[in-house]
Amino acid sequence: MTRARKELVSVETTPYYHCICRCVRRAFLCGEDFYSGKNYEHRRGWVLERLRELQGVFAVDVCAYAVMSNHYHLVVRLDSDRAAAWSEDEVMERWERLFSLPVLVARYRAGQTKTEAERERAQLQIAEW
Repeated sequence: MTRARKELVSVETTPYYHCICRCVRRAFLCGEDFYSGKNYEHRRGWVLERLRELQGVFAVDVCAYAVMSNHYHLVVRLDSDRAAAWSEDEVMERWERLFSLPVLVARYRAGQTKTEAERERAQLQIAEW
């Protein structure tokens, strides 16, 4: 039975995690698919570039990786001290590299929140990120 990540990840217990992601239904991630004859080796570079990008956004260090034909493995280290040192502005800037800011957070960032409740809700969202 699957469990939510918040139940599986505890930085206090260990900051290191082995993560696996695999393709389904004989789909190929990299290499030559002997069923179709197509070569997907170019995707390996895509995966590595995305890992570098994500490592630059989040407080996660990639300790080791292996990109296989239909799956990949990562050993990552979560750096909670580095994340805790980020200002609200830095957190919002990092989040915005990958996602659009929610309207309330964008208004908070621009100094356009009208009530204390709006400011508190925006701050809670930023703290969660």
